[in-house]
Amino acid sequence: MKMKIQGLIAAAFTPFNEDGSLNLGLVPALVEKLLQDGLKGIFVCGSNGEGPNMTTEERMMVAEAFVKAANKRLLIIVHVGHSSIAESKRLSIHAQAIGADAFSSVAAFYFKPTSVETLAHCMAEIAAAAPQLPFYYYHIPILTGVGMDMIDFLNYAGDLIPNLAGIKYTSATIHEYQSCLELKNGKFDVLFGFDELLLPALSIGSKGAIGSTYTFAAPEYLKTAALYQQCKNDAARENHSFMVEVIRIFARYPSVPAQKAIMKMLGFDMGPCRLPLVTLNKTNYDKLHAELDAVGFFDRVPSIPMDRKEL
Repeated sequence: MKMKIQGLIAAAFTPFNEDGSLNLGLVPALVEKLLQDGLKGIFVCGSNGEGPNMTTEERMMVAEAFVKAANKRLLIIVHVGHSSIAESKRLSIHAQAIGADAFSSVAAFYFKPTSVETLAHCMAEIAAAAPQLPFYYYHIPILTGVGMDMIDFLNYAGDLIPNLAGIKYTSATIHEYQSCLELKNGKFDVLFGFDELLLPALSIGSKGAIGSTYTFAAPEYLKTAALYQQCKNDAARENHSFMVEVIRIFARYPSVPAQKAIMKMLGFDMGPCRLPLVTLNKTNYDKLHAELDAVGFFDRVPSIPMDRKEL
């Protein structure tokens, strides 16, 4: 199934109340922010959305809230990955029923597939549950521990999965990413997933990307992309290096809790994280704020006006 996404997709965080319950009332305001920031879509319930930390029913509720708030103004890609293929299929069926635009799944991350063929057959079962939607395999070996050759996967799965659109490629192996982009004359939509490598990805032909920092800093990346497209390479590198430094700073903390803290610093409190992720304590929160302030982060990345949060 052909689908080619151009632009940036935000891997959105899931808002929680202080007691850990879902805070779906924030979803419409978050969607409006992402729309105004120039995003093309939202990746829901992925790693940054803490999908694996939620029940299937909660993930369905979150997906519905984003689909409803986006109202076809932004693409909504629903992550359905689960260690149980049966649960992944339930989530897939639901994503199609609520009008999502595409869906995606990681490999099972407890009992793991040990061959490309097994991985492809697992994804085929999941993809077949929502045959009307484009399906993206979510390649993120740093979290799943599943690091198959993606060229082999695409060659095998391309014949096995009719609605395979491509891959959400979250790995630093940019040479393999390039090969995936070029495979079969660019047949597959391969969305790049490492924000700090966006500029190198653009240089080898990337047209679409999915990332967590696009939730709060999309205009910076869009500026980098625009400068690159204008052949202003030095300016593009200089602009991109700012977000690389920001990522180097918050990567010293647990990534998702740190980014949720950044959202709060910008005026958009997404609430705590769920165990085993641990919300930053006040000491680390203040330290992170000071480190970001020292590089001019809050001068370049604007806070979120109160009226956006009260929609």
